[in-house]
Amino acid sequence: MDNVALQSEPTILKKMTHFPVTTSTLSAKALGQLVIEKYSLNKNSTCQLFRTGINHTYFISDNETKYVLRVYFYNWRSKSQIQEEINLLHLLKENHTSISFPIADKKGNFIQDINAPEGMRHAVLFSFAEGEKIRFMDAATCFSIGSLMAKIHTITANQSIDRINYNLETLVQLPYEYAKQYFPETIPEMEFIKKQSKKISKTFEKIDSNKVTKGIVHMDIWYDNMNIKDQNEPTIFDFDFCGNGLLIFDVAYFCKQLFHIEVNKDEYELKVQSFLKGYQNIRTLSEEEIKMIPDAAAAIWIFYLGVQSQRFDWSNIFLTENYLKMYIGRMKSWIEYNDSKELLG
Repeated sequence: MDNVALQSEPTILKKMTHFPVTTSTLSAKALGQLVIEKYSLNKNSTCQLFRTGINHTYFISDNETKYVLRVYFYNWRSKSQIQEEINLLHLLKENHTSISFPIADKKGNFIQDINAPEGMRHAVLFSFAEGEKIRFMDAATCFSIGSLMAKIHTITANQSIDRINYNLETLVQLPYEYAKQYFPETIPEMEFIKKQSKKISKTFEKIDSNKVTKGIVHMDIWYDNMNIKDQNEPTIFDFDFCGNGLLIFDVAYFCKQLFHIEVNKDEYELKVQSFLKGYQNIRTLSEEEIKMIPDAAAAIWIFYLGVQSQRFDWSNIFLTENYLKMYIGRMKSWIEYNDSKELLG
């Protein structure tokens, strides 16, 4: 039996026109030509690869206008899921929120199909968010971001989208199963995740549904997914993880990212309070929602570990036990900080 397998394998390989790939990086030059043709852009427009990751991002420029081309990873998002993201962005744009929006080609299509070596991939052209990324932002900028997030939530509150539902299963249970494929359950970090997942589950189970608001959430709002113009004019982009969940998830995730960026915790408190003030200047958060922030953020942290585990074989070469220690170390510092605040009242 083994001899047959050994003999047949070279035969199979000889029949292949191209050797199979997990993912490919598409030619920026060819993509530029495609976009020029499909969108009737200036023939002198250029296309440059900005970065690879969960999706690949290219910048298109004709010296006057700049665009962003997102090429979705193979089998990462279905065409219908991408369409749902586009529908959400149309809704936000119609309501005059500062977001990067999809652009239709000359035939009115928003999604381009690209026959890549690994299979069919999809691409969408977006408007370019003016300004720049600001990692170390001041309190006034945090206020503006809170206000913009609240404006988005005012539109998406009590709405739904035909995409992922962010709940205990998708946030903590499935991600643990994904991580389990790469890490032994007996190591301290995996035991910590399991312990925290139980704690998060108890928090979620006690939620008074009348005091928390559900709707469509972005799930990845932090400095890397927004550009700031003139300090206090943010534009949010990359809605790739949009789905249904508690609106407090977006608030909690921004707070946690700000916590890790701002080493000086007095400065963090000043900025996070400014962010929350900006948010509540537009829409009120219940006491129940504010109390949920620590566990909601921890749940999202576990969720993204699951995402990193899912993409291990195509873009996550750093997923090692040392990385896990660092990643969970950040989660521990967040939990310990908030626990100490609670003890101090």
